[in-house]
Amino acid sequence: MWRALGDLGFFALRVPEADGGVGLGLAEAVLVFEEAGRALLPGPLVATHLAAGAVPGAATGETVVAAVDGGLVEWLAEADAVRGDTTGAVPLRSLDPLTPLHRVPAARPAPDPVAVLLTAAEQLGTAGRVCELAAQHARAREQFGRPIGAFQAVAHLCAGILVRAETARAAVYAAAVTADPADIAAARILADEAAVRGAHDCLQVHGGMGFTWESEVHLHLKRAWVRTQRAGGVTESEELLAAALAPGTA
Repeated sequence: MWRALGDLGFFALRVPEADGGVGLGLAEAVLVFEEAGRALLPGPLVATHLAAGAVPGAATGETVVAAVDGGLVEWLAEADAVRGDTTGAVPLRSLDPLTPLHRVPAARPAPDPVAVLLTAAEQLGTAGRVCELAAQHARAREQFGRPIGAFQAVAHLCAGILVRAETARAAVYAAAVTADPADIAAARILADEAAVRGAHDCLQVHGGMGFTWESEVHLHLKRAWVRTQRAGGVTESEELLAAALAPGTA
């Protein structure tokens, strides 16, 4: 799969055409990473994308690149190259079986704004997908002679999922255009909430079926939780946004 993504230009999206890349911008990369999140593509996608053009083979998918990110490293054992100091790395039991993790005791580097935004885009993909899943199940599942979506409690859950997803979408797309650190921080906060709360509420709509390990919504919830720890975590974004909104008080 990794080489196939490289052949499609996934990792070289923002590498100039003159250097063998696709030559697109940040806004286009956000759209692609949103779809990656929707499809639950595994692997250190963001880290390898950011390394394209700098690490030989990263752009083509020949080299898998991981990154020390917020004290955690995804896919360390499988990586061919790692950005950051991994001395003393200890394997962790990950919530998401498709995202192996290591904890690194070294000092945490400041998160890359592009990594933050692309992570938000992946979260947006999850938010959009769980919205679709919740609506589909609410229409198809019947209880007491009618679709469960006709019941107010279920309708409220679905409405909340949609509102959070669309709010996050507006913020992520805007940040992709402005590339402003404060806009990116706001997008990250909203996308994390839309993904995690959306997947949680979608699971509630599905009932017991949603708790099964092979359920798609279950997989989205676990992946969304793991992503919240990437690129400095939401706390970093909250602090950055607070400093931007009220200079001198953070």
